[in-house]
Amino acid sequence: MTPADRERGIALARAARAGNTLALHDLLDHLTPYVTRICAPIALADGPDAAQEALLAVFTALRALRDPEALYGWVRAIAVREAVRTAQRGSRARPTPDLTDVPAKGDPHLASDIEDVLARLSPAHRAVLVLRDVEGLDEEAAAAVLNVPPGTAKSRLHRARSSFRKAWSA
Repeated sequence: MTPADRERGIALARAARAGNTLALHDLLDHLTPYVTRICAPIALADGPDAAQEALLAVFTALRALRDPEALYGWVRAIAVREAVRTAQRGSRARPTPDLTDVPAKGDPHLASDIEDVLARLSPAHRAVLVLRDVEGLDEEAAAAVLNVPPGTAKSRLHRARSSFRKAWSA
C-alpha cells in the first residue's frame, strides 16, 4: 500500500466517523482488498465470508476507533479475528486433512500446493504465519493482534513453520 493510499484511508475514516455516509462507503471499498488479502490465506475457502464479516465489524464499530491514524492496525486485528473465527467454524464441518498427503514436486497442481499445505494447518497457525510472513509483523505485534502472549505467538509460529515445511517436503 502506498503512503497516498494509506493517507486516503485515514482521511476517509475521519470523514466516516464524522457521519459522512459516502465516505463510509468509499472507506469500505478502499479496505476491501486489504481485508481480503488478510482473510483469504487464513480462512481459505471461507475467505470471502471472513472478509465480509470483517468489513461488517468495521462498519458497525468505526465510531469506536479513537485514532484514525491507527486504522490499518485496527482493521488488521478485526480481519484476523474474523478469519480465525470463520475458519474454526468451517473446520468443524470438514474432516481434518492428513498432513502427509501433499502433491509431489513437479505435479501439475504445483501452483495450488501452498494453498493445499495452508489448508492442512489450524486457523491459529495460519493466522500467525500470515501476520509474520505476509504482513511482516514481528512476534510481539502478531501476539498483540492475536491477543495471546508473545511466547505463545512464537511457539505457534515455530510449530506452523515446522508443519508447513514437513507437509511441503513430503
